[in-house]
Amino acid sequence: MKMSVIGCGYLGAVHASAMAELGHDVIGIDVDSNKVTQLSEGRPPFFEPGLPEILDSAMATGRLRFSTDIADVSGAQVHFIAVGTPQKQGSHSADLSYVDAAIGSLLPHLSPGDLVVGKSTVPVGTAARLAEVIEASGTGASLAWNPEFLREGFAVKDTIAPDRLVYGVPAGDAGERAVALLNEVYASAIAASTPLVVTDYATAELVKVSANAFLATKISFINAMAEIAEVTGADVTQLADAIGYDSRIGRRFLGAGVGFGGGCLPKDIRAFTARAEELGRGESVAFLKEVDAINLRRRQRVVDLTVAALGGQVYNKKVAVLGLSFKPHSDDVRDSPALDVAVQLRGLGANVVATDPEAIENARARHPQLSYSPDLEETLRDADAVVHVTEWPQYRSLDPVWAGQLVSNRTVIDARNSYDSAAWRAAGWTYQGLGRP
Repeated sequence: MKMSVIGCGYLGAVHASAMAELGHDVIGIDVDSNKVTQLSEGRPPFFEPGLPEILDSAMATGRLRFSTDIADVSGAQVHFIAVGTPQKQGSHSADLSYVDAAIGSLLPHLSPGDLVVGKSTVPVGTAARLAEVIEASGTGASLAWNPEFLREGFAVKDTIAPDRLVYGVPAGDAGERAVALLNEVYASAIAASTPLVVTDYATAELVKVSANAFLATKISFINAMAEIAEVTGADVTQLADAIGYDSRIGRRFLGAGVGFGGGCLPKDIRAFTARAEELGRGESVAFLKEVDAINLRRRQRVVDLTVAALGGQVYNKKVAVLGLSFKPHSDDVRDSPALDVAVQLRGLGANVVATDPEAIENARARHPQLSYSPDLEETLRDADAVVHVTEWPQYRSLDPVWAGQLVSNRTVIDARNSYDSAAWRAAGWTYQGLGRP
Protein backbone atom coordinates (compact mmCIF):
# COMPACT_ATOMS: atom_id res chain seq x y z
CA MET A 1 0.00 0.00 0.00
CA LYS A 2 1.01 3.61 -0.44
CA MET A 3 0.81 5.48 2.86
CA SER A 4 1.99 8.64 4.57
CA VAL A 5 3.17 9.21 8.13
CA ILE A 6 2.68 12.77 9.38
CA GLY A 7 5.21 13.53 12.11
CA CYS A 8 8.61 11.83 12.07
CA GLY A 9 9.65 12.03 15.68
CA TYR A 10 10.12 8.91 17.77
CA LEU A 11 6.77 7.32 16.95
CA GLY A 12 6.56 8.44 13.33
CA ALA A 13 10.11 7.59 12.28
CA VAL A 14 9.83 4.08 13.71
CA HIS A 15 6.37 3.54 12.21
CA ALA A 16 7.36 4.80 8.76
CA SER A 17 10.52 2.69 8.67
CA ALA A 18 8.76 -0.43 9.92
CA MET A 19 5.89 -0.08 7.44
CA ALA A 20 8.38 0.25 4.56
CA GLU A 21 10.32 -2.73 5.89
CA LEU A 22 7.07 -4.70 5.73
CA GLY A 23 6.74 -3.84 2.04
CA HIS A 24 4.60 -0.70 1.96
CA ASP A 25 5.43 2.46 0.00
CA VAL A 26 5.83 5.18 2.64
CA ILE A 27 6.33 8.95 2.63
CA GLY A 28 7.22 10.50 5.99
CA ILE A 29 6.33 14.17 6.49
CA ASP A 30 7.75 16.52 9.10
CA VAL A 31 8.06 20.30 9.39
CA ASP A 32 11.60 19.98 10.84
CA SER A 33 13.94 20.11 7.84
CA ASN A 34 16.94 18.97 9.89
CA LYS A 35 15.07 15.87 11.00
CA VAL A 36 13.99 15.14 7.43
CA THR A 37 17.57 15.54 6.19
CA GLN A 38 18.93 13.17 8.84
CA LEU A 39 16.31 10.52 8.14
CA SER A 40 16.80 10.87 4.39
CA GLU A 41 20.49 10.17 4.95
CA GLY A 42 19.66 7.07 6.98
CA ARG A 43 20.57 8.70 10.31
CA PRO A 44 17.88 8.47 13.01
CA PRO A 45 17.79 11.68 15.11
CA PHE A 46 17.47 9.57 18.28
CA PHE A 47 18.76 6.25 19.59
CA GLU A 48 16.53 3.21 19.15
CA PRO A 49 17.97 -0.31 18.79
CA GLY A 50 17.26 -1.80 15.37
CA LEU A 51 16.04 1.44 13.78
CA PRO A 52 19.21 2.27 11.80
CA GLU A 53 19.12 -1.18 10.23
CA ILE A 54 15.51 -1.09 9.05
CA LEU A 55 15.86 2.57 8.02
CA ASP A 56 18.83 1.69 5.81
CA SER A 57 17.08 -1.37 4.45
CA ALA A 58 13.87 0.49 3.63
CA MET A 59 15.68 3.45 2.06
CA ALA A 60 17.70 1.08 -0.14
CA THR A 61 14.53 -0.44 -1.60
CA GLY A 62 13.15 2.97 -2.55
CA ARG A 63 9.98 2.29 -0.56
CA LEU A 64 10.73 4.97 2.04
CA ARG A 65 11.39 8.66 1.70
CA PHE A 66 10.96 11.78 3.80
CA SER A 67 9.83 15.30 2.96
CA THR A 68 8.79 18.62 4.46
CA ASP A 69 6.17 19.14 1.75
CA ILE A 70 2.71 17.93 2.78
CA ALA A 71 1.70 17.82 -0.89
CA ASP A 72 3.94 14.76 -1.25
CA VAL A 73 1.23 12.68 0.45
CA SER A 74 -0.72 12.81 -2.81
CA GLY A 75 -1.60 9.32 -3.97
CA ALA A 76 -1.33 7.75 -0.54
CA GLN A 77 -4.40 5.84 0.57
CA VAL A 78 -3.72 5.69 4.31
CA HIS A 79 -2.36 8.64 6.32
CA PHE A 80 -1.00 8.04 9.83
CA ILE A 81 -0.96 10.93 12.31
CA ALA A 82 2.05 10.41 14.59
CA VAL A 83 2.76 13.88 16.00
CA GLY A 84 3.45 14.62 19.66
CA THR A 85 0.89 15.50 22.30
CA PRO A 86 3.05 17.07 25.03
CA GLN A 87 1.81 18.39 28.32
CA LYS A 88 0.58 21.98 28.07
CA GLN A 89 2.73 24.61 29.69
CA GLY A 90 1.30 25.36 33.13
CA SER A 91 -1.34 22.64 32.86
CA HIS A 92 -1.73 18.87 33.08
CA SER A 93 -3.80 18.81 29.88
CA ALA A 94 -2.45 17.45 26.60
CA ASP A 95 -1.45 19.97 23.95
CA LEU A 96 -3.36 18.94 20.81
CA SER A 97 -2.11 21.78 18.62
CA TYR A 98 0.21 19.49 16.67
CA VAL A 99 -2.57 16.98 16.01
CA ASP A 100 -4.95 19.73 14.87
CA ALA A 101 -2.27 21.27 12.66
CA ALA A 102 -1.48 17.88 11.09
CA ILE A 103 -5.14 17.28 10.24
CA GLY A 104 -5.53 20.83 8.92
CA SER A 105 -2.51 20.54 6.63
CA LEU A 106 -3.62 17.12 5.40
CA LEU A 107 -7.22 18.00 4.47
CA PRO A 108 -6.48 19.72 1.12
CA HIS A 109 -4.64 16.61 -0.07
CA LEU A 110 -7.19 13.94 0.85
CA SER A 111 -9.17 12.02 -1.75
CA PRO A 112 -12.44 10.09 -1.52
CA GLY A 113 -11.88 6.76 0.19
CA ASP A 114 -8.69 7.84 1.97
CA LEU A 115 -8.27 6.79 5.58
CA VAL A 116 -6.70 9.06 8.18
CA VAL A 117 -5.36 6.97 11.07
CA GLY A 118 -4.54 8.52 14.43
CA LYS A 119 -1.66 6.96 16.34
CA SER A 120 -0.90 9.84 18.70
CA THR A 121 -2.00 9.47 22.32
CA VAL A 122 -4.92 11.85 22.77
CA PRO A 123 -7.62 12.60 25.38
CA VAL A 124 -10.82 10.63 24.92
CA GLY A 125 -13.23 12.52 22.66
CA THR A 126 -10.51 13.85 20.34
CA ALA A 127 -11.12 11.29 17.57
CA ALA A 128 -14.85 12.03 17.42
CA ARG A 129 -14.11 15.75 17.10
CA LEU A 130 -11.54 15.18 14.35
CA ALA A 131 -13.89 12.81 12.50
CA GLU A 132 -16.40 15.65 12.30
CA VAL A 133 -13.71 17.98 10.92
CA ILE A 134 -12.80 15.46 8.21
CA GLU A 135 -16.44 14.80 7.35
CA ALA A 136 -17.21 18.51 7.13
CA SER A 137 -14.28 19.00 4.72
CA GLY A 138 -16.18 17.13 1.99
CA THR A 139 -13.09 15.17 1.00
CA GLY A 140 -14.81 11.79 1.26
CA ALA A 141 -12.08 10.57 3.61
CA SER A 142 -12.73 8.95 6.99
CA LEU A 143 -10.93 8.53 10.30
CA ALA A 144 -9.79 5.57 12.38
CA TRP A 145 -7.87 5.53 15.66
CA ASN A 146 -5.08 2.97 16.02
CA PRO A 147 -3.18 3.55 19.28
CA GLU A 148 0.47 2.60 19.56
CA PHE A 149 1.91 0.48 22.36
CA LEU A 150 5.62 0.98 21.75
CA ARG A 151 8.21 0.35 24.42
CA GLU A 152 11.30 2.50 23.98
CA GLY A 153 14.19 0.16 23.32
CA PHE A 154 11.86 -2.37 21.68
CA ALA A 155 9.88 -0.09 19.37
CA VAL A 156 10.94 -1.74 16.12
CA LYS A 157 9.84 -5.18 17.32
CA ASP A 158 6.63 -3.78 18.79
CA THR A 159 5.73 -2.21 15.43
CA ILE A 160 6.63 -5.11 13.17
CA ALA A 161 5.29 -7.82 15.50
CA PRO A 162 2.84 -6.11 17.91
CA ASP A 163 1.32 -7.99 20.84
CA ARG A 164 -2.14 -6.66 19.89
CA LEU A 165 -3.88 -4.36 17.43
CA VAL A 166 -6.68 -1.95 18.29
CA TYR A 167 -8.83 -0.23 15.66
CA GLY A 168 -11.23 2.51 16.68
CA VAL A 169 -13.56 2.95 13.69
CA PRO A 170 -16.88 4.63 12.84
CA ALA A 171 -20.08 2.67 12.47
CA GLY A 172 -21.44 1.37 9.18
CA ASP A 173 -19.77 1.07 5.80
CA ALA A 174 -17.02 3.56 6.67
CA GLY A 175 -16.02 1.42 9.60
CA GLU A 176 -15.96 -1.76 7.52
CA ARG A 177 -13.79 -0.07 4.92
CA ALA A 178 -11.44 1.23 7.64
CA VAL A 179 -11.03 -2.28 9.06
CA ALA A 180 -10.31 -3.69 5.61
CA LEU A 181 -7.64 -1.06 4.92
CA LEU A 182 -6.00 -1.48 8.32
CA ASN A 183 -5.96 -5.24 7.86
CA GLU A 184 -4.00 -4.65 4.64
CA VAL A 185 -1.59 -2.34 6.51
CA TYR A 186 -1.02 -4.97 9.20
CA ALA A 187 -1.31 -8.02 6.95
CA SER A 188 1.76 -9.73 8.41
CA ALA A 189 0.55 -9.26 11.99
CA ILE A 190 -2.94 -10.44 11.05
CA ALA A 191 -1.46 -13.52 9.37
CA ALA A 192 0.44 -14.23 12.59
CA SER A 193 -2.88 -14.32 14.52
CA THR A 194 -2.10 -11.15 16.47
CA PRO A 195 -5.05 -10.38 18.78
CA LEU A 196 -7.27 -7.72 17.21
CA VAL A 197 -9.84 -5.52 18.94
CA VAL A 198 -12.17 -3.56 16.66
CA THR A 199 -14.05 -0.97 18.64
CA ASP A 200 -15.30 2.63 18.70
CA TYR A 201 -13.23 5.80 18.86
CA ALA A 202 -13.60 6.41 22.59
CA THR A 203 -12.63 2.89 23.60
CA ALA A 204 -9.57 2.95 21.33
CA GLU A 205 -8.44 6.25 22.86
CA LEU A 206 -8.97 4.93 26.38
CA VAL A 207 -7.06 1.69 25.73
CA LYS A 208 -3.72 3.50 25.52
CA VAL A 209 -4.14 5.89 28.43
CA SER A 210 -5.71 3.28 30.70
CA ALA A 211 -2.86 0.84 29.95
CA ASN A 212 -0.31 3.50 30.88
CA ALA A 213 -2.30 4.45 33.97
CA PHE A 214 -2.39 0.82 35.09
CA LEU A 215 1.36 0.33 34.61
CA ALA A 216 2.12 3.58 36.42
CA THR A 217 -0.16 2.53 39.28
CA LYS A 218 1.56 -0.85 39.60
CA ILE A 219 4.99 0.80 39.76
CA SER A 220 3.87 3.37 42.32
CA PHE A 221 2.13 0.69 44.37
CA ILE A 222 5.35 -1.23 44.93
CA ASN A 223 7.18 2.03 45.62
CA ALA A 224 4.56 2.86 48.25
CA MET A 225 5.29 -0.56 49.78
CA ALA A 226 8.99 0.36 49.69
CA GLU A 227 8.20 3.41 51.80
CA ILE A 228 6.51 1.17 54.37
CA ALA A 229 9.35 -1.35 54.18
CA GLU A 230 11.90 1.35 54.97
CA VAL A 231 10.28 2.16 58.31
CA THR A 232 9.55 -1.44 59.29
CA GLY A 233 12.73 -3.23 58.23
CA ALA A 234 10.98 -5.33 55.60
CA ASP A 235 12.58 -6.15 52.24
CA VAL A 236 10.47 -4.86 49.34
CA THR A 237 12.24 -7.06 46.77
CA GLN A 238 11.25 -10.22 48.65
CA LEU A 239 7.77 -8.77 49.12
CA ALA A 240 7.49 -8.23 45.35
CA ASP A 241 8.70 -11.78 44.69
CA ALA A 242 6.14 -13.21 47.08
CA ILE A 243 3.11 -11.34 45.75
CA GLY A 244 4.36 -11.71 42.17
CA TYR A 245 3.81 -15.46 42.35
CA ASP A 246 0.09 -14.71 42.44
CA SER A 247 -0.96 -15.07 38.80
CA ARG A 248 -3.54 -12.33 39.30
CA ILE A 249 -0.74 -9.89 40.15
CA GLY A 250 2.45 -11.02 38.38
CA ARG A 251 6.02 -9.90 39.03
CA ARG A 252 6.50 -7.54 36.09
CA PHE A 253 6.51 -3.82 36.91
CA LEU A 254 6.90 -4.62 40.60
CA GLY A 255 10.50 -3.44 40.78
CA ALA A 256 10.72 -0.83 43.53
CA GLY A 257 13.17 1.96 42.90
CA VAL A 258 13.44 5.52 41.70
CA GLY A 259 10.24 5.26 39.67
CA PHE A 260 9.11 5.86 36.11
CA GLY A 261 9.75 8.70 33.69
CA GLY A 262 9.99 9.34 29.97
CA GLY A 263 7.74 11.05 27.48
CA CYS A 264 4.66 8.84 27.98
CA LEU A 265 3.67 7.60 31.43
CA PRO A 266 4.04 10.85 33.43
CA LYS A 267 2.35 13.15 30.94
CA ASP A 268 -0.29 10.58 29.95
CA ILE A 269 -1.55 10.00 33.50
CA ARG A 270 -1.65 13.76 34.09
CA ALA A 271 -3.55 14.36 30.86
CA PHE A 272 -5.93 11.50 31.72
CA THR A 273 -6.64 13.10 35.09
CA ALA A 274 -7.22 16.49 33.48
CA ARG A 275 -9.58 15.02 30.88
CA ALA A 276 -11.56 13.12 33.51
CA GLU A 277 -12.04 16.39 35.41
CA GLU A 278 -13.25 18.09 32.21
CA LEU A 279 -15.79 15.27 31.83
CA GLY A 280 -16.99 15.74 35.40
CA ARG A 281 -15.51 12.43 36.55
CA GLY A 282 -12.31 13.60 38.18
CA GLU A 283 -13.03 11.49 41.25
CA SER A 284 -12.83 8.31 39.14
CA VAL A 285 -9.11 8.74 38.55
CA ALA A 286 -8.19 10.93 41.51
CA PHE A 287 -5.89 8.15 42.70
CA LEU A 288 -3.61 8.90 39.73
CA LYS A 289 -2.57 12.13 41.44
CA GLU A 290 -1.19 10.06 44.31
CA VAL A 291 0.42 7.66 41.81
CA ASP A 292 2.25 10.67 40.36
CA ALA A 293 3.15 12.02 43.80
CA ILE A 294 4.59 8.68 44.97
CA ASN A 295 6.65 8.49 41.80
CA LEU A 296 8.14 11.94 42.31
CA ARG A 297 8.84 11.23 46.00
CA ARG A 298 11.13 8.35 45.08
CA ARG A 299 13.49 10.70 43.28
CA GLN A 300 13.76 12.84 46.38
CA ARG A 301 14.32 9.69 48.43
CA VAL A 302 17.36 8.77 46.34
CA VAL A 303 18.78 12.25 46.88
CA ASP A 304 18.11 12.03 50.62
CA LEU A 305 19.79 8.62 50.88
CA THR A 306 22.85 9.94 49.07
CA VAL A 307 23.11 12.95 51.37
CA ALA A 308 22.69 10.76 54.46
CA ALA A 309 25.29 8.26 53.21
CA LEU A 310 27.81 11.10 52.91
CA GLY A 311 27.33 12.31 56.45
CA GLY A 312 24.56 14.82 55.94
CA GLN A 313 25.99 17.00 53.22
CA VAL A 314 27.34 16.52 49.70
CA TYR A 315 29.06 19.85 49.14
CA ASN A 316 32.23 19.35 47.07
CA LYS A 317 31.81 15.56 47.25
CA LYS A 318 32.19 13.69 43.98
CA VAL A 319 29.04 11.73 43.19
CA ALA A 320 29.16 9.33 40.25
CA VAL A 321 25.72 9.01 38.66
CA LEU A 322 25.31 5.91 36.50
CA GLY A 323 22.66 6.61 33.89
CA LEU A 324 20.85 9.62 32.47
CA SER A 325 18.13 8.21 30.20
CA PHE A 326 14.80 7.38 31.81
CA LYS A 327 15.31 3.70 30.93
CA PRO A 328 18.04 1.57 29.32
CA HIS A 329 18.34 1.18 25.54
CA SER A 330 17.13 4.75 25.00
CA ASP A 331 18.62 8.24 24.80
CA ASP A 332 15.37 9.82 26.02
CA VAL A 333 15.86 12.12 29.02
CA ARG A 334 12.34 13.56 29.09
CA ASP A 335 11.14 13.52 32.71
CA SER A 336 14.04 11.18 33.49
CA PRO A 337 14.38 10.22 37.17
CA ALA A 338 18.12 9.71 36.63
CA LEU A 339 18.70 13.20 35.26
CA ASP A 340 16.44 14.69 37.95
CA VAL A 341 18.50 13.04 40.70
CA ALA A 342 21.75 14.29 39.15
CA VAL A 343 20.42 17.85 38.90
CA GLN A 344 19.16 17.85 42.50
CA LEU A 345 22.51 16.61 43.81
CA ARG A 346 24.33 19.26 41.79
CA GLY A 347 22.00 21.85 43.27
CA LEU A 348 23.11 20.75 46.75
CA GLY A 349 26.73 21.44 45.83
CA ALA A 350 27.89 17.96 44.89
CA ASN A 351 30.49 17.53 42.18
CA VAL A 352 28.28 15.35 40.01
CA VAL A 353 29.85 13.36 37.18
CA ALA A 354 27.22 11.52 35.17
CA THR A 355 27.61 8.88 32.50
CA ASP A 356 25.35 7.13 30.01
CA PRO A 357 26.02 5.13 26.83
CA GLU A 358 23.59 7.16 24.70
CA ALA A 359 21.95 10.06 26.54
CA ILE A 360 24.83 12.40 27.43
CA GLU A 361 24.26 14.91 24.63
CA ASN A 362 20.52 15.09 25.25
CA ALA A 363 21.16 15.59 28.96
CA ARG A 364 23.85 18.21 28.31
CA ALA A 365 21.47 20.19 26.10
CA ARG A 366 19.01 20.41 29.00
CA HIS A 367 21.45 20.73 31.91
CA PRO A 368 24.87 22.02 30.84
CA GLN A 369 25.76 22.72 34.49
CA LEU A 370 26.43 19.02 35.09
CA SER A 371 29.73 17.28 34.34
CA TYR A 372 29.50 14.34 31.97
CA SER A 373 31.82 11.54 30.96
CA PRO A 374 31.24 8.74 28.45
CA ASP A 375 33.86 6.68 30.27
CA LEU A 376 32.65 4.55 33.21
CA GLU A 377 36.10 4.24 34.77
CA GLU A 378 36.63 8.01 34.68
CA THR A 379 33.18 8.56 36.18
CA LEU A 380 33.92 6.21 39.09
CA ARG A 381 37.47 7.35 39.80
CA ASP A 382 37.79 9.04 43.21
CA ALA A 383 34.02 9.14 43.70
CA ASP A 384 32.72 9.59 47.25
CA ALA A 385 29.43 7.90 46.34
CA VAL A 386 28.03 5.96 43.41
CA VAL A 387 24.35 6.33 42.49
CA HIS A 388 22.96 3.69 40.11
CA VAL A 389 19.83 5.09 38.46
CA THR A 390 19.44 3.62 34.95
CA GLU A 391 19.63 -0.13 34.43
CA TRP A 392 21.95 -0.25 31.45
CA PRO A 393 23.49 -3.76 31.32
CA GLN A 394 27.02 -2.44 31.92
CA TYR A 395 25.89 -0.70 35.11
CA ARG A 396 23.66 -3.51 36.29
CA SER A 397 26.54 -5.99 35.96
CA LEU A 398 29.14 -3.69 37.50
CA ASP A 399 31.83 -5.64 39.40
CA PRO A 400 31.92 -4.27 42.97
CA VAL A 401 35.54 -5.36 43.46
CA TRP A 402 36.74 -3.59 40.30
CA ALA A 403 34.65 -0.50 41.07
CA GLY A 404 35.90 -0.47 44.65
CA GLN A 405 39.49 -0.04 43.42
CA LEU A 406 38.54 3.18 41.63
CA VAL A 407 36.43 5.10 44.13
CA SER A 408 37.68 6.97 47.16
CA ASN A 409 34.75 5.88 49.32
CA ARG A 410 32.83 2.63 48.82
CA THR A 411 29.26 3.92 49.13
CA VAL A 412 26.61 2.90 46.62
CA ILE A 413 22.98 3.96 46.34
CA ASP A 414 21.19 1.36 44.25
CA ALA A 415 18.19 3.34 43.03
CA ARG A 416 16.98 0.38 40.93
CA ASN A 417 17.45 -2.39 43.52
CA SER A 418 19.25 -4.43 40.89
CA TYR A 419 22.51 -5.19 42.70
CA ASP A 420 23.26 -8.22 44.86
CA SER A 421 23.53 -6.40 48.19
CA ALA A 422 25.47 -9.24 49.83
CA ALA A 423 28.11 -9.22 47.07
CA TRP A 424 28.57 -5.49 47.30
CA ARG A 425 28.83 -5.53 51.07
CA ALA A 426 31.31 -8.41 50.89
CA ALA A 427 33.43 -6.20 48.63
CA GLY A 428 33.55 -3.57 51.35
CA TRP A 429 30.78 -1.29 50.16
CA THR A 430 28.16 0.49 52.20
CA TYR A 431 25.10 -0.54 50.21
CA GLN A 432 21.73 1.22 50.27
CA GLY A 433 18.74 0.18 48.19
CA LEU A 434 15.19 1.48 48.29
CA GLY A 435 12.88 -0.41 50.61
CA ARG A 436 15.63 -2.89 51.49
CA PRO A 437 17.15 -3.30 54.95
